[in-house]
Amino acid sequence: NIPPCIIGMEACSGAHYWAREFTKYGHDVRIMASKFVIPYRQSEKNDANDAEAICEAVTRPKTRFVSIKSEEQQAVLCLHRIRQGQIKDRTAMINRLRGLLSEFGIIMPKGRYPAQKHIVEILEDTDNALPALARELLNDLWQSIKLQNQDILKSDRKLYALANQMKDAKRLMTIPGIGEVTATAVVATVSDAKHFSTSRQFAAWIGLVPKQYSTGGKPTLGRISKRGEKHIRTSLIHGARAVIANCTNKMDRTSLWIKALIERRGFKRAVIALAAKNARLIWSLLQSGNEYQVNYVKT
Repeated sequence: NIPPCIIGMEACSGAHYWAREFTKYGHDVRIMASKFVIPYRQSEKNDANDAEAICEAVTRPKTRFVSIKSEEQQAVLCLHRIRQGQIKDRTAMINRLRGLLSEFGIIMPKGRYPAQKHIVEILEDTDNALPALARELLNDLWQSIKLQNQDILKSDRKLYALANQMKDAKRLMTIPGIGEVTATAVVATVSDAKHFSTSRQFAAWIGLVPKQYSTGGKPTLGRISKRGEKHIRTSLIHGARAVIANCTNKMDRTSLWIKALIERRGFKRAVIALAAKNARLIWSLLQSGNEYQVNYVKT
C-alpha cells in the first residue's frame, strides 16, 4: 500500500524473485552483495543492525548493485548449477574409486579419461588379488560413474540446444575460446552489459584483473583477484587454453599476439591474458550489438 520507493536487498536465495515482484508495484529495487553492506553495519550482527546497514548502503553513490535476473535467466543458471554439481560428484566418485583401489596396491592412471579407460580392466583382472566383496562394491561405484557421465552428457546437450536458441549467445560463440557453456553462462548472468561502465570493470567482476596494493603513488600489481563469477572465469580460462593449443599455424592477429606473448611472458600468463581479452570482447559485443571480426595479417 505504500507509494513507490527505493527497496534495498541483500543478494541471497529468493532475492531476484522478490525483486521482480516488488518491481511490478513500481518500486526501485536494488540488490547488493552482502560484502558491500557489512562495512555499514554498526555493533553486533542482528536483524535490526543489518536492516540499518542495508538502508545506509543502498543510498551510497558508489555502491555496486546486482542486476535483476529474469525467470528465463535463472532457469538457464539452474542447468549450469546442476551440471557443475554433476561434474563435482563424478570427480569425487573417481577419486573415491582411486583411493579405495590404492588400499589394495592397485594404482589407477592419473586423469579422468585414462582412469575410466583402465577401470574395466582392473575390475575384470582376476590376478590382482582384489577380494570378491571389494570387487563387487567397486563395480557398483563404477556403474554410478557411468550413469553420472550420461547425466552430464544430457546437460551438455541441453546447453548446446539453448545456445543455438539465444541470439546473444550465438554472437559470443564467434569469439575464439567462447563455447556454448561460457556463452550461455554469460547471457544468463548478465542482464545488461551497460551495467558495467567499461570492459575492464566487466573483467574485474569476473576476477581476471590483477590485485592492486598501491601506496605513496607507487602502483603494485599482483596476481589476478579471482573475485566474482568463478564459473565464468573458469570457463574463459579453459577456452583460452584450447585456443592457445591450436594457434600454432594460424596467422590472425590474435594468434600472432598469443605466440609472441608466450615467448615473452610464458604459457600461463598468456592463458590469463587471453581470458581477460575475451572477457572485454564479450562486454563489447553485448553492449554494442556488433559481430566479432577476425583480423588477418597481410602477407
